[in-house]
Amino acid sequence: MAAKWDARNKNVLITGAASGLGAAYAEALLKEGAKNIAVLDIDEQTGQNFVSKLNKTYNNQAIFVKCDVSKEGDIDRSFNTVLNKFQRIDVLINNAGIMSDTDTMWRLACDVNWQGLVSFTMRAVKHMRKDEGGVGGTIVNISSTAGISKFSFLPIYCGSKGAVLHFSQSLASAPFYDNTGIRVLTLCPGPTATKLMEGLDNRIVETTNMDQLQFLNGVPVQSVESAVAAMMKLLKDGDNGSIWLSCNDKPVLELTPQINKYLNELEKLTLP
Repeated sequence: MAAKWDARNKNVLITGAASGLGAAYAEALLKEGAKNIAVLDIDEQTGQNFVSKLNKTYNNQAIFVKCDVSKEGDIDRSFNTVLNKFQRIDVLINNAGIMSDTDTMWRLACDVNWQGLVSFTMRAVKHMRKDEGGVGGTIVNISSTAGISKFSFLPIYCGSKGAVLHFSQSLASAPFYDNTGIRVLTLCPGPTATKLMEGLDNRIVETTNMDQLQFLNGVPVQSVESAVAAMMKLLKDGDNGSIWLSCNDKPVLELTPQINKYLNELEKLTLP
């Protein structure tokens, strides 16, 4: 990267940002000097309250746009609303996610975790790419430690987050950055102290046994502050295509060399 990334004067769109990690990312970026933040979420009341709080501190630099990321019409409308307001989007953080593998929720989880993320990403690429009149930018896709793990009681969540990881790496492959000026980064947070972790035993597959639940309940949960520090680190230092791990309140770790080595070894098996 030619120059170190700086939040100052950047217009940022974050999905799933009314609360939890999305809200924490929004506030951290404003503290770092971001010009404007668009908070997108399906929860209108919480989102409006959060933006009102931000604007009291940060001089009306935040807007709320209601968006159900499982609906293509909402994605199109909300992206254009932000673009019309800010004129330019420099950073997209695809943070919205659902952890629910139940029979009644798994399709929605796929739509939110995977299809909605892809839809927002492709709109941002079209807007940002330098070879089509844009000025470049940064896209951060939120995967998960579940995306690099396998849990029999969370197959939909693991699968959707694994898809995010591979999609991001594939999109970022050369010569994408040279042509577009867009960095595609991936963050894999571990369990974090947000509402996503509350009542988890009611949102996993019905075949889960007691041993699996005990394992899940014993997994270390990191602080929101650790995940935010990881986000700031990868935004500032992450090269296009890089993958970062944030878990157990440890310093963020770049996984790109290990994952590339693994994929390269598998790719060799496909060659004649």
